[in-house]
Amino acid sequence: MKKAKLFRRFTASAMLVLMAVLSAGCDLIVLDPKGPIGQQQLDLIIISTILCLVIIAPVLIITFVIVWRYRDKPGRKAKYEPNWEHSTKLETIWWGIPIIIILALAVVTVKYTYALEPSKPIEAEAKPITIQVTSLDWKWLFKYPEQGIATVNYVQFPEDVPVRFELTADSPMNSFWIPQLGGQVYTMSGMAMKLHLMADEPGEYMGSGANFTGRDFGSMRFVAKATSQQEFDEWVKKTKAESPALTMDGYKALAVQGVSEVKSYSSFPNGLFEQIVTKYGAHNNHGATGENSKPAEGAADKSSTDGNTSSDGAAKKDEHSGHSGH
Repeated sequence: MKKAKLFRRFTASAMLVLMAVLSAGCDLIVLDPKGPIGQQQLDLIIISTILCLVIIAPVLIITFVIVWRYRDKPGRKAKYEPNWEHSTKLETIWWGIPIIIILALAVVTVKYTYALEPSKPIEAEAKPITIQVTSLDWKWLFKYPEQGIATVNYVQFPEDVPVRFELTADSPMNSFWIPQLGGQVYTMSGMAMKLHLMADEPGEYMGSGANFTGRDFGSMRFVAKATSQQEFDEWVKKTKAESPALTMDGYKALAVQGVSEVKSYSSFPNGLFEQIVTKYGAHNNHGATGENSKPAEGAADKSSTDGNTSSDGAAKKDEHSGHSGH
């Protein structure tokens, strides 16, 4: 009997150690932020975890002590008080402390929730860049209205420059996520959502769809690359010079269900993002399109064989650009 108990205890301890080792080996990129939004979200995670541990840790310790001290064994010396039923001091402690912590957690959560509102522009010296995002089955299409180029499963932007993502879907609802830069925002057909992010150092960051959308949803990954402004400008210039144009027929073929490799286009049909948003009738643009978009100054439209023109339209700066933080 004793050997069986020892074996069970050893097995339980070994499982806990194994879980700890496996958890330590995970690449928790959310805990390695590379931008101001991701850093603030990490701060919220840490603060919330600490506040919760203030309650959980003592409860777990006390539970273990009580179970051990009052276990059934010969010669037990623990104090036995069958008629004890109330202690004002203890009641105050185990009700008062959790209430205070919950209130503190509520205040912190509300503060960060408003500060990290996805549609709120990031205050920075550099002028924001607009990138329009469309989730497809099973790929991501990125359009740069100011630069007049487009990419598939790859997005590039300058470091220390706020990025205004305008998001919609021409497929089932998905969720756009670059873990090291900030939280996820849904992409939905008939809607244009906003998400402001910024990278504070150069690097390649994982991006993905965070929603189940069918057979190849696991392939909806993309690379988000932050570079210097000079490298970004050179990349845009090279893309416009060497890549083919995305025509409307080309977009329709791209929108067909299936995975895709990384692609780039020197231009795309004018107003394509707005056409996708309004494709299914009634829509909500949440300030991401319509009156907040206009053609870029000095942009030249290129004629294509199907009557479409390339888009160099630039989104106006958000009317809330005076707001600080995110």
